Amino acid sequence: MRFLHTSDWHLGRSFHRVGMLGAQAEFIGHLVATARERAVDAVVVSGDVYDRAVPPLAAVELFDDALHRLADLGVPTVMISGNHDSARRLGVGAGLLGRAGIHLRTDPSACGTPVMLSDAHGEVAFYGLPYLEPALVKERFQVPKAAHETVLSAAMDQVRADLAARPAGTRSVVLAHAFVTGGRPSDSERDITVGGVAAVPAGVFDGVDYVALGHLHGCQTLTERVRYSGSPLPYSFSEAGHRKSMWLVDLDAAGAVTAERVDCPVPRPLARIRGPLDDLLADPALAAHEEAWVEATLTDPVRPADPMARITERFPHTLSLVFDPDRAPDDPDVSYARRLAGRDDQEIAEDFVAHVRGAGPDARERAVLRDAFDAVRADDAAGEVAR
Repeated sequence: MRFLHTSDWHLGRSFHRVGMLGAQAEFIGHLVATARERAVDAVVVSGDVYDRAVPPLAAVELFDDALHRLADLGVPTVMISGNHDSARRLGVGAGLLGRAGIHLRTDPSACGTPVMLSDAHGEVAFYGLPYLEPALVKERFQVPKAAHETVLSAAMDQVRADLAARPAGTRSVVLAHAFVTGGRPSDSERDITVGGVAAVPAGVFDGVDYVALGHLHGCQTLTERVRYSGSPLPYSFSEAGHRKSMWLVDLDAAGAVTAERVDCPVPRPLARIRGPLDDLLADPALAAHEEAWVEATLTDPVRPADPMARITERFPHTLSLVFDPDRAPDDPDVSYARRLAGRDDQEIAEDFVAHVRGAGPDARERAVLRDAFDAVRADDAAGEVAR
């Protein structure tokens, strides 16, 4: 069984002020061409098809075009909803689309019901685990705790139970949208932390032949059987070092995995440059970045005059300009944003408590803060589902 593993299309998203719809359309064309040229048996899309719950019309039209082109190829497609998608909206018409070979898996109740595909060696069961917001599915899975590991473990129990009831030798693929321990995040993924913990161990997925992950935007191999495809396009400058690609996966008759990276077309390279403005304008080593999308961080001790106008004379595609003068960390003029860099909401709130009263929160108070953040996050997720 040969299939393409992709995820995190984020249709409708922009990169800073640049619309990405044209680049996303180019990627869809590349996906369809690759599926045809490499004679794949299936395409799997592991969530975050859209960038938001109510996507713009142009993004919906591009999605519709992608489905028609894949259906015309006769290549079955299995697709799950991610944390950016509205599961209910994405899943509209799933029954009818399934007849055309487009299998949308957006209902948590169907985690243990696979899409069955066949090749010369027998059947392969594709299980779609949509993004599972713990607070919203806790009761459905009858688990005692609203946590990512708990609900994903319950979903995988359903997968393993179904697989155990099938003929010996049935191979299996799981699609999931989650933050798995060992994965490297970037700045462009929406936080899914619950109870102060976002990651789940890869061992949750034991018992299947391949796990096609979505959520993290960098292509990554956690184990030979557990992989992230990453996003096909960059959505933050933290992805400047990424190689955007899909996985072309082969499952042999025994379920052994062979995977090859297939590069995706990227409209422009990304570059992050840093230094005093005059140095950036004069440094010959930066010539390679003159046609890239650029994030320029200026370290001048005093903000230069007209910095964007000057930097774009050499780097016309500069999209982000950051002012970060070189100062000692304890300098009182160090920016608030710099002091908060790398700290999550819980840590910031605890620091605020310590600042106001002179002592940080105790264990009970930390739990109250954590529950409050989880409640807001769950309420936001519920609101998006209801929209």
